[in-house]
Amino acid sequence: MKLDRIDIKILYELQKNGRITNVELAELVNLSPSPCLMRMKKLQAEGYIDGYSAHINTAKLGQTMTVFTEVTLKNHRQIDFARFLTTVEKIDSVIECHLISGGYDYLIKFVTSGIAEYQEIMERLTDMDIGIDKYFSFVVLKSPIVRSHLPLTSLFPL
Repeated sequence: MKLDRIDIKILYELQKNGRITNVELAELVNLSPSPCLMRMKKLQAEGYIDGYSAHINTAKLGQTMTVFTEVTLKNHRQIDFARFLTTVEKIDSVIECHLISGGYDYLIKFVTSGIAEYQEIMERLTDMDIGIDKYFSFVVLKSPIVRSHLPLTSLFPL
């Protein structure tokens, strides 16, 4: 499926407000409601829309801590990467995990209740012998910019 400017507009509006009504969405993208709904369903069927979720205000939850962790593996065979990922994907505190080029292998974003929980997770991971050579932790002090939407209009000029 090749995306056109209307598809991009639909995706752009949905990522800003996943609870928007079809009538409101149709108005924003200059379509009538029925064709708008058909396009939205096609975008979902084609996998452009993975799902819908609520953005949680972590400040309202109380004490939380975000940590970015650089992880370097001892070995770089496919089996080493697979073993590491199989373990890490089971940790609920892992919000993101990226395979990175450069000086380390993975960049992981953790959200925990505090330093003690993070330390416990990292000690458990290093004790499990899943191939971690070293890791560096970066505790987030403040997040002045956090966006949950992609810059679709820049990626696909309308």
